[in-house]
Amino acid sequence: MTIPAFAQDLGCRLPSDFERASANQLRKIIATYANGDATLRMVDNEKAVTEVTLTPALSSLLTELLRHIGRGDAVTLMPVQKMLTTQQAADILNVSRPYLVKLLERRDIEFTLVGRHRRIKAEDLFAYKRRSEEKRQNALSELAELDAELI
Repeated sequence: MTIPAFAQDLGCRLPSDFERASANQLRKIIATYANGDATLRMVDNEKAVTEVTLTPALSSLLTELLRHIGRGDAVTLMPVQKMLTTQQAADILNVSRPYLVKLLERRDIEFTLVGRHRRIKAEDLFAYKRRSEEKRQNALSELAELDAELI
């Protein structure tokens, strides 16, 4: 039996054109009111109204999520306390599993052992990723400064 794409979870597939358009429309609506608390009112088919208060933090998070969906990206949400396998962590960093294991052994990323298996807290992995991106950005800035001195 074939399941239509719209019936599958969005995390398992790319968003459809309709979903992309809807995400962009909702993102623009939320972004308009993102500076303070905003009340989102939804009306169902029976005309029952449900209200939800969006704080600036929730608005920002939803806007970022909707931006990715609107661009057609596949999106997966992950709790920061989730424990990842080495393969999952390597996939997130877009590196090989053996390279990730070297990072773990050098203690560049914190991990715990569960039996013989290494587990990485998502929070620690994303902290490493941020540090790594900052180092990369600083190195790029230094190169740009050196280049500017030569001109």
